[in-house]
Amino acid sequence: MGQITDQTCMLQSIVDEVRSRRECNMHNLSTSDAEACCLGVICNGENAVEYDNSEKTVDGPSDKPLHRRSIFCYGIGHMLNDLTSACWFTYLLMFLTEIGLTPRDAATVMLSGQIADAVTTVFVGELIDRFGHFKMWHGGGSVLVAISFSSVFGGCLVCRILGTDSLTVSTIGYSVFAAIFNVGWAATQVSHMAMVNCITANATSRVALTSCRNAFTMVANLALFAIAFSVFKFISGNDSFGIETQYRWIAIVSIIIGSCFVIIFLLGVREPRLQHHELPKTHQRISWFYWFKKVLYYQVALVYLLARLITNVSQALLAFYLIDDLQMAQSSKAVVPAIIYICSFMASIILQELQWTSYRLKAFFTAGAVLWMFSGSILYILPSNMWSYIYFLSVVIGVGNALVMVTAISMESILVGEDLSRCAFVYGSLSFLEKLSCGIVLYVIEDFHTSASTCAESQGLGVCHSLTRTSLALVPGGCALLGVIVTFTMDLNAANVRSSLHEPLLV
Repeated sequence: MGQITDQTCMLQSIVDEVRSRRECNMHNLSTSDAEACCLGVICNGENAVEYDNSEKTVDGPSDKPLHRRSIFCYGIGHMLNDLTSACWFTYLLMFLTEIGLTPRDAATVMLSGQIADAVTTVFVGELIDRFGHFKMWHGGGSVLVAISFSSVFGGCLVCRILGTDSLTVSTIGYSVFAAIFNVGWAATQVSHMAMVNCITANATSRVALTSCRNAFTMVANLALFAIAFSVFKFISGNDSFGIETQYRWIAIVSIIIGSCFVIIFLLGVREPRLQHHELPKTHQRISWFYWFKKVLYYQVALVYLLARLITNVSQALLAFYLIDDLQMAQSSKAVVPAIIYICSFMASIILQELQWTSYRLKAFFTAGAVLWMFSGSILYILPSNMWSYIYFLSVVIGVGNALVMVTAISMESILVGEDLSRCAFVYGSLSFLEKLSCGIVLYVIEDFHTSASTCAESQGLGVCHSLTRTSLALVPGGCALLGVIVTFTMDLNAANVRSSLHEPLLV
């Protein structure tokens, strides 16, 4: 049996603790079981043995390794979000500019969505911390995503209702549906991520859940680019109407596929229960300030933010780089990102089978960051007549993405540890930071793109150092370098979790 110690348990008086341990000894429990007894429950798989040291009892997460079926059902629960997110960051800016919006207006639409996403993330995190109901938030958010996503990529609905083609009305209309989409997306993401520490108390299984989720993120992205490749190949996009038709079909197919996986997730995953729901009044919930006093909170937050900037900024600018800077065919908008996600998927599968320690988490994040710094330098100097090298570089980028994201998200889980009564706040606050930051960074880049009409040519290779090329090379590369510096300052062994995770990730 494992430990299910919670911060609230330490707030009990010495008398109550001794009494609870005596009650456990009467049942011939082991030392680790006795520690669980101070919460009034011992978890054993799906069931719990209950004791009367509190008025109500709690079903805590089991410390046994999860089976593959449980990990699989959890991993696919984010597929709808991942499909729509892949389309959002890869094609939104290009779609909006191709149908007539200025780069600044297109960035405004994305920023409105990111702000709505960030604000909703915090509120949803707080509500989940108070009331639980992870699956309800997940299902409700998925409904909003499905309804609004087709409106974002289906043309300006507000313009049709008002009978106008004004750019101002178009920008407002797209911004409204972008905000609704991101509200639903945030509710689904926070509830799904926060479930990890409430599903299992086994540290290795938590990493397995994270890695499996990341692996299916790669599957979702690969599926999205397969859909996009087919649409771009068979549906003409020579005018504004054709472009809207292309992306409308991409949205519809993505929603249908993602919704099927959401249903499987809701049916296959048991609703976790938060411990503080059933604890007696002598127990207190962890305050927000508990996390604000921890140095590790700020370190993990910064690393997670930088990891998201690496993946999201590169994903948003890659299509522009392929078409405008390398002058590749339109199909490259789907092929090159697909290669990146195939490599990320393969790397994620390998990561699932490794034995993890806190040292290895830091080492693998550093490896991914180094790969991105190398990739950024090549992207900056690669001339258009050597465009074929982008395929090799896609492999490097894919592996780097998997390394930084799996380790960064796993660091979040280590930060939370067994403090389950505030896990949603941690995930919500960190997501707030990264989403707001991504929106602001992309807006600044596109705002400069509006004012910058020329680019500097390198005398040696004749490379036009456009704003897109410079941003794609320097922003992810700089974030990777800063992430390595922050990672080396972390003390993950001080996070109240087991420092070694010497068990298979999947059983």
